[in-house]
Parts: sequence; C-alpha cells; structure tokens
Amino acid sequence: MADNKDAPQEVAAKFLAKLAESPFIMIGLTDGEHSEPMNVKLDEDQPNALFIFSGHDNRIATGGDAMAQFVGKGHDFFACLAGEVSQETNQATFDKLWDNRVEAWFPNGKADARLNRFDISSAELWETDVSIAGRLKMLFGGTIKPSESSSHAVVDSVA
Repeated sequence: MADNKDAPQEVAAKFLAKLAESPFIMIGLTDGEHSEPMNVKLDEDQPNALFIFSGHDNRIATGGDAMAQFVGKGHDFFACLAGEVSQETNQATFDKLWDNRVEAWFPNGKADARLNRFDISSAELWETDVSIAGRLKMLFGGTIKPSESSSHAVVDSVA
C-alpha cells in the first residue's frame, strides 16, 4: 500500500466523511475486554472526539485507554484509532447529539443513557481505492504496484 499518496489530513478528512456515511466502530478498552460494535456521533465543533451513547453499565463506561476500528461501508476505507474514553459531562453536547435513533435504544430515555467521549490521540488510516489497472490485475492475476494502490496515513489528529 502506498504511504501518503494524499496528504495525511486529506486522508483524515476522507475518514470523517466515511464515518459519517456509516457511523459504526468496534471499540474496546485496552484492559483486555473484547471490543464491541457501537454507533458513533460526530460533533463538528470537536473533530478529534467521537461520541458514543451507552448504558451506564456498558463495558466502555468505566473509561480509560481504548482502541477502535472502522471499516467503511464499501470496504474501501479502514481505520485503527487509539485514544481515551471518558464520560462527556457537558449537558449541551448530550442534548445536541441525542436523537430518535439514539432514543430507540433507551426505553426510559435520557436517564438510561450515558454519553461517552472517545478522544483520539492517534490514528492509522487506509484508503483502498485500487486503480482500474489494479482491479484488472486482481481479476486476472498479477501484482498490484504501489502506485495503483491506495493511500495510507498515520496522524495525530483527524481534524
């Protein structure tokens, strides 16, 4: 895979766009618990944080160092994110991100929900947009050259 065919921040911007299209990640604390699929919310005012509504007893609710993985809807974008989960205590952020899709998971409404904040400290991002020549090689055999491959970026910020 070609490294940084696009500038790292361009790849990061593509990641945020892909995440908005399919807002699901696998996330887990690095304490040995397995990751689980969660729906994320984005707040444009806080671009290096992902927000996750959960129950108060959810395995990420204790907070701490975490890793998250993302696969784009078309399997054309992948991300591995490192960071820290904590409780978002700002009620305005909670209310801003709360919607009918979130409410459907919480029978007693907001009282059952906790808003977790995943602050991203670093990310490794892969865009697998293989060229037409590369796709033909995949179909009929052959070696895909790095220039026919994709973009890869390691970033400290997705903003």
